[in-house]
Amino acid sequence: MKAILRLLACLAFATGLASTLRAADGGPVFELRTYTATPGNLDKLLTRFRDHTLRIFEKHGMQNLGYAVPLDAKDGAGEKLVYLLAHKSREAAKESWKSFGADPEWKDVSAKSQVGGKIVAKVESVFLSVANFNPAVAEYNGAPRVFEMRSYTTPDGKIGALDARFRDHTCALFEKHGMTNLGYYHPIDAKDGAGKTLIYFLAHKDRAAAEKSWAAFRADPVWVAAKAASEKAAGGSLTIPDGVKSVFLAPTDFSPVK
Repeated sequence: MKAILRLLACLAFATGLASTLRAADGGPVFELRTYTATPGNLDKLLTRFRDHTLRIFEKHGMQNLGYAVPLDAKDGAGEKLVYLLAHKSREAAKESWKSFGADPEWKDVSAKSQVGGKIVAKVESVFLSVANFNPAVAEYNGAPRVFEMRSYTTPDGKIGALDARFRDHTCALFEKHGMTNLGYYHPIDAKDGAGKTLIYFLAHKDRAAAEKSWAAFRADPVWVAAKAASEKAAGGSLTIPDGVKSVFLAPTDFSPVK
């Protein structure tokens, strides 16, 4: 999905946002973007976002939801920025990016930030629709938390069963064990796992709290029973081997959601 998220009571990283956006041309869509900075240039990239990019996004109709950087080296700590935008529709996203790219102010900002060379090595974009069980997200004004971005890949035909388990059991059990639900999404395009992937965001007080919460969740008899029942009904696991991925994220100082 008002990481990695003002809002997420925005992370629709907020995400109760889906209920606040007016559907148009197919309804609201979300865009998960990952930037990999060129070596040594993540700080320059973050400065450009902080001082200019977020404001120019809003100018062109894109809503900033959450911005975060990975905490672990295996996930790109020190070189990646992960963020989530909201658009009124897929067509609106196309038009917003077109007008953003043509904006003289953006062109000037981009050129000045790259006087010493390119600061972005790679940009990845995944368009998402919000899951129909997406929870409302309460406003949060406390200390910055740790976000966790998780993706689950299912065997063919089992995304509905996975969604049902989250809707009927998992989301409530996360809250029971101290994890905050931020947003649940499905990729829209086949190349990104449409029809077989769930991407969601949680918030934890810190890494130690996350570890404690996950241990309690996995040992909860209600969860154990729900997992067993869902797998029995589906004829097997609801995720493929190695189909569960987790990335811990720290919100940036300019993220609308902390």
